[in-house]
Amino acid sequence: MISEDNDNIQRESMHYDVVIVGGGPSGLSAAIKLKLLSKEKDKEISVCVVEKGAEIGAHILSGAVIDPRALFELFPDLNIGDSPLKTKVTKDKFVFLTKNKSFSLPNILLPPLMHNDGNYIISLGNLCRWLSKKAEDIGVEIFPGFSVSDIKYDETGTAVGVITGDMGISKANNRKDSFEPGVELLASKIIIAEGARGSLAKKVIEKFELDKFCDKPKFGLGLKELWEVDEKNHLPGKVDHFIGWPLDDKTGGGGFMYHLEDNQISIGFVVHLNYKNPYISPFDEFQRFKTHPKISSILKGGKRISYGARVITEGGLQSIPKMVFPGGIIIGCSAGQVNVPRIKGTHNAMKSGILAAETIFNCLGGSQKVLNQYEDTWKNSWIYKDLFLVRNAKPLLAKFGTLFGGFLGIIDMWLSTFGINLGTLKHNKADHETLMPSSKFEPIVYPKPDGKITFDKLSSVFISNTNHEEDQPVHLKLKDPSIPITKNLPKYNEPSQLYCPAGVYEVVSDEGEGPRFVINGQNCVHCKTCDVKDPEQNITWTVPEGGGGPNYPNM
Repeated sequence: MISEDNDNIQRESMHYDVVIVGGGPSGLSAAIKLKLLSKEKDKEISVCVVEKGAEIGAHILSGAVIDPRALFELFPDLNIGDSPLKTKVTKDKFVFLTKNKSFSLPNILLPPLMHNDGNYIISLGNLCRWLSKKAEDIGVEIFPGFSVSDIKYDETGTAVGVITGDMGISKANNRKDSFEPGVELLASKIIIAEGARGSLAKKVIEKFELDKFCDKPKFGLGLKELWEVDEKNHLPGKVDHFIGWPLDDKTGGGGFMYHLEDNQISIGFVVHLNYKNPYISPFDEFQRFKTHPKISSILKGGKRISYGARVITEGGLQSIPKMVFPGGIIIGCSAGQVNVPRIKGTHNAMKSGILAAETIFNCLGGSQKVLNQYEDTWKNSWIYKDLFLVRNAKPLLAKFGTLFGGFLGIIDMWLSTFGINLGTLKHNKADHETLMPSSKFEPIVYPKPDGKITFDKLSSVFISNTNHEEDQPVHLKLKDPSIPITKNLPKYNEPSQLYCPAGVYEVVSDEGEGPRFVINGQNCVHCKTCDVKDPEQNITWTVPEGGGGPNYPNM
């Protein structure tokens, strides 16, 4: 079928029972569960998954230590040997760093939910690749390399499909010879599973005011490198989490180091995006973190294989919007279901996909009232309990700092574990509202990279395999092009120069002329930090042509 939209572009259309946007753990779990139910109930349904990455897993970035609970629910007869669960956690430490020393915290002080017994260190990208194969084997159609730019609604305002992005548009917004219009993927029900700060979810939440009764969303920026290290420094199954240096007590965040198989180590760093100092560069804090003797001694003589960055949802229970909208459901990290103290969201994302599949299967061809039951189903699931136990951890960190706030958070988690409820704290500010003027701080002088342990942004972007078609409209949209220079530069030293982990934004001065703002969109690793942290909310992240962005191996 061919239809015509408001821009007089003729679009082909394809029909499915369910269209899922996003080939991450939540979307793939939903797709698999739908087809399993279809087989079990002998009711044929068509399901497709659309993924903007060049392949499934290309844009997936996480630590990751996974709680396999949801995976076992999806595949009750799972053979561990035939799964991506290769490295079981054998040793688990929580470490406080000063500039030159480290102190391990006794595990007995941490509530049970903070322990990693029974969990696995994995590549989340490889898990998604494995899930996609399982999905295709049972009839799910998967379309990688197609970004979704918008939702199609009927005359009642109900979502009836999605529209993939047009290909072959020049920087000047003209159609090139290679122009191909996007396709309408029409469906009875839509599932949005884009991950943190999804551009489609953002539109839907705003359109239907789904966040009317929840707190402001909160985020962190996670940066990660994959290393191959000397065999003598490698201990498969070892998990270390770090707080303290190089961040000050008022700047939330910390590091991790996970020992995978094959002498590989995942090392990463998270900076909570409610930080105040506009001179902070999360990327450079990560590089500085690696110079600590506790870290550098493991990396010495090793080789960095890959690099990536991605925002993480950190608002928890208080920030989760209404997840059901007319014609669809928002699931996983698009809805913000990460457990921040555990640094885990995959189990909740997968479970939310399973629950969405069960709800949608029961209401295909039925009323919106049946779809609305998802909210109650979700609240009665173990996802809610998982997030309820840690609901006050993030607000306490924001209010009291890393040490005292963390101490109070542990007490609150212990109390919640024993059923003692002291209430739920609120998130008072969005992350873009927390920056203070640069005049209140001294510039931070970060050490130059040595090319062995520490590196610069551009060489890091290179090994992320990031690539975009250069002659296309910039997907990072400025509502007002004057704001970076007229407002953000004098007040905040234009913080995008520093908070972006990929060197996308620059302020340059040409001889004889004033400063100007430059966007190097081809460097973008799709982390979404700019969409979150810009103090004037002047930058909007939109989808580029499908297949662009990073292509992470084993991340």
